[in-house]
Amino acid sequence: MELKPGSRWKGVGGAEFVVVRPPKQVESLQSGGHPVQAAAEAVDAALQPEADLSDVLAVGKRYSDDTSGLELLVSKAGKGTLMVDGRVMGLKETKALPASD
Repeated sequence: MELKPGSRWKGVGGAEFVVVRPPKQVESLQSGGHPVQAAAEAVDAALQPEADLSDVLAVGKRYSDDTSGLELLVSKAGKGTLMVDGRVMGLKETKALPASD
C-alpha cells in the first residue's frame, strides 16, 4: 500500500479521505475493521463497519497517527474508525488562530 500525499481512499462505511501527510512506513490502513480501498476501486457493499469500530467521520476533520506520521483529511462523511497498523488514529485538534487586534 503506497500512501502518497493527495491520494484518495475510501472505507466500508462510506467515508472517503485524502492523505495529507504520508507515513514513514505503514503495513495496513483500516476503516471500520476492514482494509481501505483506493477511491477508484469498488468497495464490497455487503461489508459494514464492525460494531465497536463504527465512529462517525465528519467532513473536514483530520486524523493522525504520531507513530507513523500519517495524517488523513475526511473528504466524504461516513462511519468507520480509522486504524493504522492496529492503532486507532486520533482526531487532530484545530489550532487557535491568533487574535487580530
